[in-house]
Amino acid sequence: MVYQLDEQSKPVEPSMARINGRQELEILIRARYPIIYIVSWEEERVMQEVDNIASKRDKKVYVWTISKGLVRHRSGLDDAVEGKKGTKDPILLLKEIQSFEEPSIFVLKDYHPYLKDSSVIRGLRDLCYYLRHTSTSVILLSPTLNLPPDLEKDINIVDFPLPDRKDIEHLYLSIAHDLREHPNFKVDTAPEAMTSILEAAVGLTLNEAENVFAKTLVMTGCLTSAQIPFIYSEKRQIIRKTGTLEYIDAAEQMEQVGGLKALKRWLEKRRMAFTPQAREFGLPVPKGVLFVGVQGCGKSLCAKAVSNFWSLPILRLDMGRLFSSFIGSSEQNVRRAISIAESISPVILWIDEIDKGFAGMQSSNFSDSGTTARVFGTIITWMQEKEASVFVIATANEVEFLPPELLRKGRFDEIFFMDLPNLEERREILAIHLKKRHRDPAKFDLEKLADAAEGFSGAEIEQAVVAALYDAFEHKTDISTENIHQALRDTYPLSVTMREAIERRRQWATGRARSAS
Repeated sequence: MVYQLDEQSKPVEPSMARINGRQELEILIRARYPIIYIVSWEEERVMQEVDNIASKRDKKVYVWTISKGLVRHRSGLDDAVEGKKGTKDPILLLKEIQSFEEPSIFVLKDYHPYLKDSSVIRGLRDLCYYLRHTSTSVILLSPTLNLPPDLEKDINIVDFPLPDRKDIEHLYLSIAHDLREHPNFKVDTAPEAMTSILEAAVGLTLNEAENVFAKTLVMTGCLTSAQIPFIYSEKRQIIRKTGTLEYIDAAEQMEQVGGLKALKRWLEKRRMAFTPQAREFGLPVPKGVLFVGVQGCGKSLCAKAVSNFWSLPILRLDMGRLFSSFIGSSEQNVRRAISIAESISPVILWIDEIDKGFAGMQSSNFSDSGTTARVFGTIITWMQEKEASVFVIATANEVEFLPPELLRKGRFDEIFFMDLPNLEERREILAIHLKKRHRDPAKFDLEKLADAAEGFSGAEIEQAVVAALYDAFEHKTDISTENIHQALRDTYPLSVTMREAIERRRQWATGRARSAS
């Protein structure tokens, strides 16, 4: 075999050691990789990139779909390929590709359902060997990854990135240009307004962003900073359709979190860590934090409060939905979730109850063909090597069952243990929940109530206040210290009903995790 590269190839600069999907696609074509699998929902953007590469490399572009067959693609125009028969057949297609002598790029759209056919697999392996001696590349373009093990060594996978701020800015300015003389629509192109609007739209595909902008214009008649809440509401719906991510509109404030002074000081120090000034100072981007401890002691509350404390959006990763029943879909789900989170950065990615998601990892090879282990490997590798400003907050109850690889330094910046609140924290929690329900804490004997609430979690203290409100409402009186005291006496806290389990967690945390209090 004669080793060759594209005639116009140049060495990649060392600074490009970490490259994005667009750069990787061009590099693979220049390096004469025979078959490339691109995972993307955005066919139009991918085709534009392929057209650009083909133009620079003087190559023709052909597109195959099951509806049209094999056609010549030229700047968005598709022409029939004369003299070719059976181009709609996915097996005959592979033989026809070999008959083209000129350097070309073939894009096969939605070819993934046929990868279950042994004849197609064999045909692709034969084609792969043939194309190694040519300047032709084949691209499998699909929104989902469905690659059989037989082809893992022959096909290179490229995750095409979501549009960045520059892409969305180009779309926004083109809309503004088209509507510049329209009397019924106003598009604000002032730098400050544009920056806010583009930040709100980051994380969407170009088609989704265009639809959101169009809907906003139709409903309000303008695109200004005043429409940002509407754009965010549409964005939440779109992200929710991924099935694994949820855009959380967190209303919780750090002032609503009782106690946990050590954790609050730690968070305060990193409040400005995502700014350009922090990068110039030499600070790395914070990786994340793991909250472990007793149920009801504020892990989820803190995760949502950090969003407002740091003025960052928060995405919740649903571990239950991450594991799909379709083989290969779980891995694709986590890659897509990571891609969306990185495109929205800086952002907080909240992985709630991570212990339940990876509880069966040790037996994964026997129970689910290794799916859990592969998903876990993808997540921890990304957590270790990520450069995007994605701060991971994970919460766990049964921390002793978590894999040790997840707990080592480098995955998280710190592990905090949230224990049952002490006397001072119980007073603070009681005052917070009384204020939340429009009562003056100074009118209650907080010392007496805090002493009676020994062994109660924050959530249990809140429920005692709620129970006292029900009692007072029934008797048509206002809530009093005695109402709350009676509600506390009538409650058996988790520290009593699950004493052994809580003691076991406390013993585990000794010397392994930092106290949040």
